[in-house]
Amino acid sequence: MASDSDALPHSGSLFDDEPPPGSGVQAARPSAALQQLAAGLPTGLHMGTSSWHFPGWAGLVWDRIYSEKQLSRDGLAAYAQHPLFWTVSLDRAFYRPLSAAQYAGYARQVPETFRFVVKAPALVTDALVRESGGKGRTANAGFLDAELAQREFVAPASQGLGPKLGALVFQISPLPARWLGEIDRLIARLHGVLRAAAANTDAVVAVEVRNPEWLTPAFVAALKDSGATYCLGLHPKMPPIAAQLPILRALWPGPLVCRWNLNLKHGAFGYEKAREDYAPFDKLVDPDPDTRAALARVIAGTVGAGQPAYVTINNKAEGSSPESVRALAEAVAAARRS
Repeated sequence: MASDSDALPHSGSLFDDEPPPGSGVQAARPSAALQQLAAGLPTGLHMGTSSWHFPGWAGLVWDRIYSEKQLSRDGLAAYAQHPLFWTVSLDRAFYRPLSAAQYAGYARQVPETFRFVVKAPALVTDALVRESGGKGRTANAGFLDAELAQREFVAPASQGLGPKLGALVFQISPLPARWLGEIDRLIARLHGVLRAAAANTDAVVAVEVRNPEWLTPAFVAALKDSGATYCLGLHPKMPPIAAQLPILRALWPGPLVCRWNLNLKHGAFGYEKAREDYAPFDKLVDPDPDTRAALARVIAGTVGAGQPAYVTINNKAEGSSPESVRALAEAVAAARRS
């Protein structure tokens, strides 16, 4: 899919050397068609990507190529100028808890209408303490600890982001096989985390899981009682979108939180293969129109009922998250017309 820039960068080409530090990251100039598409979307819809540090988005999001380091440090303000980007998933928070000051620094870089989706730290959402390569070493004593979640996640994110906090997502990492028979006990612990979180923030509180064994009536009851919702996690570890929708129907009416993470073709452990296939993330490589159309219908129904929708897309969903967001926006516009 072609870029939406009317022209290539205002200063230099896409392949010039990186500008000196302090010169800032500049946004690509959006086309009239992209601006028109954005103007037709409902205000309750916040779409965006997972993080923003990708040099290959030059011409789509950035006016030129910048290094990952410079984009991580200086790219958020330019990212937020994209007409379709009204949110971003702060995935960084999963790897290490962020302070209220760090969250506030992000909030200062975006417009008042922008909303953040923030992942809870693995400190409270992973049953295992893992090595750098991802292999679990020992049991995590902080797993689903309500007090720890409040102190290290809910309080600093809420204080730092203020009204720009859209959704807090507790993404529960894959469970050790021996724990899958203890789902009821884990749901009870999760219930305590969610009740405490919902009582201490105005943001949407959502749970994303990576084991379908979580999807039980007890899980739905815990979400309902705490005022939380289910995060639609589009990932090969989970059933396809159609099989997850009954959970959302059971929680209706309510907001939509969706994280489209990885194309089904790559399987449950296919992140590295997807990265190899899709880099530099500048075009759709494996379009998934069926998932996109189903998601668009859910979005249209949600915002049509006056509920907010927060949807973030990873590069590994179809090859380029900016292009996926645009294609999804087109599908939403079509769903609202039908």
